[in-house]
Amino acid sequence: MGQSKPYRALLIAGPTASGKTALALTLADRFGGAIINTDSMQVYRDLSIITARPTAEEMARAPHFLFGTVDAALNYSVARWLSDATVAFATAEAQGQLPIFVGGTGLYFRALTEGLSDIPPVPEAVRAELRAWAEGRDPAALHERLAQRDPETAAHLRPTDPQRILRALEVFEATGRSLRSFHAERGGAVLRPDEVLSIFLAPDRDLLRARIDARFDGMMAAGAAQEVTRLAERGLDPALPAMRAHGVPGIIRALNGDISMEEAIEKGKADTRAYSKRQHTWFRHQAPDFIWVKPEKAEEVVEAFFLEGAKTP
Repeated sequence: MGQSKPYRALLIAGPTASGKTALALTLADRFGGAIINTDSMQVYRDLSIITARPTAEEMARAPHFLFGTVDAALNYSVARWLSDATVAFATAEAQGQLPIFVGGTGLYFRALTEGLSDIPPVPEAVRAELRAWAEGRDPAALHERLAQRDPETAAHLRPTDPQRILRALEVFEATGRSLRSFHAERGGAVLRPDEVLSIFLAPDRDLLRARIDARFDGMMAAGAAQEVTRLAERGLDPALPAMRAHGVPGIIRALNGDISMEEAIEKGKADTRAYSKRQHTWFRHQAPDFIWVKPEKAEEVVEAFFLEGAKTP
């Protein structure tokens, strides 16, 4: 691996079930790569099956970083991921490996090449007070309060996204400033966009829907319900990110007898399909540097870029 590479890192994004893991492993074999998780749910130790985290056999094929390293009781933020990813990137580079960032979380990829806003920490008392106020309230009520205090940020958040609404409320209550006002003060990028090759896997939509459904069935057969049962037994705050992973809320409702397991499965599939649409939309509008490719052509495209780049003086 003495030959220099034309890019410092490879970024592989795409909707859930688009084949990112398989491609990353193939390219890690091809280019001597180390795979760095860029998915906000695969970081959680408690969620192996329900998030389709790479298996032990897959992780044995190449160095892997940031998979299953965080306890579900933690509210793991983009800032914490960026800090951990910075260390993982430096470790991979120091070992002569090509860092391959793989996942579907757009904000993680953005932080990697654009950095983060310097938002002050929110005091625990402020966070606890807001969480207590929000408990049991409809997300629309949270959004209404945010619209009164921080209309600029509220206008950019979906009324059905309580986690981000609460985050914006926390920042406003703690600082008196709009969350959006911090976004112009970004810093801490790990890589420049011109130092990376960024690709987005874009399968045929009908094929993707079928793959999402089949994968969810496979996860259930592999013990996803038992995994969620163990998570539910911990009695964690349902507002935590890990408790809101696709499939988890529905399965917990089924375990509590509120709905049938069949209904939970259909809800999990529907939520995942809706999320894949949002991933397409986000990357289309927010990540213009990504090259969209069909999964079956991705290996060929990446190799062409690397070989062409290697020839450039």
